[in-house]
Amino acid sequence: MSQKEHIRGGSTMYQKKIMAISSSNSLILVLLLFSLCARHINAIDSLTCISKSSPCFHKKIQCPPECPKKSPSDPNAKVCFLDCASPICKTHCKKRKPNCNAPGSACLDPRFVGADGIVFYFHGRRDEHFSLVSDVNLQINAHFIGLRPEGRTRDYTWIQALGILFNSHNFSVEATPAATWNDEIEHLKLSYNGKKLVIPESYLSKWQCPQNQLRVERTSNKNSVRVTIPEIADIFINVVHVTKEDSRIHNYQIPDDDCFVHLEVQFKFYDLSSKVEGVLGRTYQPDFQNPAAKLGVAMPIVGGEDKYRTTSLLSADCGVCMFDPSQASENNSMMEYSMLDCTGVTKSGNGIVCRR
Repeated sequence: MSQKEHIRGGSTMYQKKIMAISSSNSLILVLLLFSLCARHINAIDSLTCISKSSPCFHKKIQCPPECPKKSPSDPNAKVCFLDCASPICKTHCKKRKPNCNAPGSACLDPRFVGADGIVFYFHGRRDEHFSLVSDVNLQINAHFIGLRPEGRTRDYTWIQALGILFNSHNFSVEATPAATWNDEIEHLKLSYNGKKLVIPESYLSKWQCPQNQLRVERTSNKNSVRVTIPEIADIFINVVHVTKEDSRIHNYQIPDDDCFVHLEVQFKFYDLSSKVEGVLGRTYQPDFQNPAAKLGVAMPIVGGEDKYRTTSLLSADCGVCMFDPSQASENNSMMEYSMLDCTGVTKSGNGIVCRR
């Protein structure tokens, strides 16, 4: 072999090695990109709806990049939600606390936002119970606390507890009283079918009883929960108190031995009937005309104490109450939930055992 041929052969071998290395690097780069993409995809949750009546039934809907997780580790982060009642199968971001300016909310003394988005006030009376929502398969009552300073003709009131009836079951959530507020003290008292319900005091701790279709999850370490009755209602609850500044601004005249611990609530309802009743529920009637829209005042106050008063937190005996579990059809998806285990899951609650 001549010297030129030797050089040419060596050059060819060198070029082949370069090409092989380049090809190998390209393959590594492709694999690296694939791995990064896979990690990105895995970092984003997907949600689906299990109700056969939902337009989103068994469709996997990916969460948006702004809120990629349905249960983020940061309690202040927005979470991914999917509205199974909406004809548009699209996830959206939402805070895990009540939005007091959104429809379905009940906050302050008490300030309601109806399904139509119109704000109104319903004071009721202190130490009495009123129906917020009453439908064939759902009854939600509220216990009001309050006071009447000298010279006033009406009570200042706040929602201290909720009583929920669905099918043949009941659930209650109460804000326990305190002389002064402390963020490190739990002020939530929960019960299910008359038994105390205990959930570990840590963010995302939960209790679920699939057979009876109830799920309770903490949205902060203490004093905030999300209550879900699948295909019926989703309820965000937060415990707050009346501050001295609030008392000064509104002239509540709050005493030193009671800071009037109460609830902020936001409801999301599914499949309410056209005849739904209650202080808040009536605003979901298709032909409802909110009288607050005609009052033309900054704080429209709506009455109806006599129509919506109930004898207890867990009764449905108001003048216009609709609740009748004998007429409510059993949920078809009950067995889909019944494969879950209430007693063996991490972060499950104590005190109640669910059995099939």
